Amino acid sequence: MEAFPKHFLWGGATAANQVEGAYQEGHRGLSNIDVIPSGEQRFLVASGKLHYNQIKEGKYPSHYAVDAYHHYKEDIALFAQMGFKVYRFSIGWSRIYPHGDEEKPNEEGLLFYENIINECLKYNIEPLVTINHFDVPLHLVETYGSWRNRQCIDFYLNLCETLFNRFKGKVKYWITFNEINMILHMPFMAAGLMFDASENRDEICYLATHHELVASAKAVILAHKIDPSMKLGCMLAAGNAYPYSCNPEDVMESIKMDRENYFFADVQCRGFYPTYALKQLERNQITIPFEENDENVLKEGVVDFVSFSYYNSLVATSNTELKSTAKGNIFASVENPYLKSSEWGWQIDPLGLRITCNILYDRYQKPLFIVENGLGAIDQFNDGDIQDDYRIDYLRSHLKALKDAINIDGVDVLGYTTWGCIDLISASTGEMKKRYGFIYVDADESGNGTLNRYKKKSFSWYQEVIKSNGQNLD
Repeated sequence: MEAFPKHFLWGGATAANQVEGAYQEGHRGLSNIDVIPSGEQRFLVASGKLHYNQIKEGKYPSHYAVDAYHHYKEDIALFAQMGFKVYRFSIGWSRIYPHGDEEKPNEEGLLFYENIINECLKYNIEPLVTINHFDVPLHLVETYGSWRNRQCIDFYLNLCETLFNRFKGKVKYWITFNEINMILHMPFMAAGLMFDASENRDEICYLATHHELVASAKAVILAHKIDPSMKLGCMLAAGNAYPYSCNPEDVMESIKMDRENYFFADVQCRGFYPTYALKQLERNQITIPFEENDENVLKEGVVDFVSFSYYNSLVATSNTELKSTAKGNIFASVENPYLKSSEWGWQIDPLGLRITCNILYDRYQKPLFIVENGLGAIDQFNDGDIQDDYRIDYLRSHLKALKDAINIDGVDVLGYTTWGCIDLISASTGEMKKRYGFIYVDADESGNGTLNRYKKKSFSWYQEVIKSNGQNLD
């Protein structure tokens, strides 16, 4: 029996705002990500608690990143050497529509992504395109209030229509919104939301969420109309919440924590708001402004597959004396005493990936796609030799758990793309030193370095994993 399905899509993933750099080239407009600094104030700006205009001397490593804008051919050639079957990348909205509300797209930006797609196809690499990966044109933020404004649905669909028509027959797999549930935790980073002191943050977040959910459903409908072979997926930051103990109150808290994240996928996969969400909104006196056709749109525009990021599991408790000291992919939780942690305090839980796969597949009965999984670490560069056995160990353990989810549990999984297949700027910290890739890039937070690419030890390891279709994980 195959370790993984015969046509399993092995690959890696990046995001435009974390690899491209060249933030003012090609007539690109500014985006919300461009004004989020690295360092201590990053969280405050990303969460919408501090206006970006109040930053006096911020550093913005994403402005140059690893300059994939000029190095994409070299990078994709390296991905091909590893044997990639799929490459997940995202569209920088402001490269296509610099302000977001123009009628006609920026041809230079479209051509850039067309060249990336063609380069992938040259090596028989399937493009997996994220339409919106935390990128909102800054003009839409400042002029319209971003996704709190229903007009953003039309602006987003204009982008979608441009992409679907331009890349019809070339791109089969699309993701509508990256980690859509992040809007509740990092509203400015995830959706360009800013708040006045008098506003109800939760109300604005759920208003913007509704607009994104309607936009996602309309994108699915539009794509299937333009090209019925296109497959569109939702994407959430996943990781199951364990109860801290078998105390029923802890179990209930874990259910609540899971629901907070699964709410988005529940709507995108099932086509309607779940009753638990409606009750919660009612208790909090939040009214979702459904327009006349919204319910039908949500019902018709359900996604074809469920994609997600997985870095760590979570722990929930009703005990208020237990502090949330464990860090993770934005979500803090109570520390799990049975797990080890990465250099950044993210708890490492390979079995949690299998658990999460089972819960998502049981919940939705749709094919899954793991589109982010990886270890951020400080790599030692010794004259081009990077021995990253810790990364190999991390990925190996997670792939073994994924193999069990497929072969033992019967979960339908389309593919697996490691996060940051090439070093990039960390979204959570804005750092360059927190590296994820199989490929080391000689660059630092200040934009210094040759930008030369070097293969890490994990490069040849992953190459063998793909070549053996997961049979050889050692």
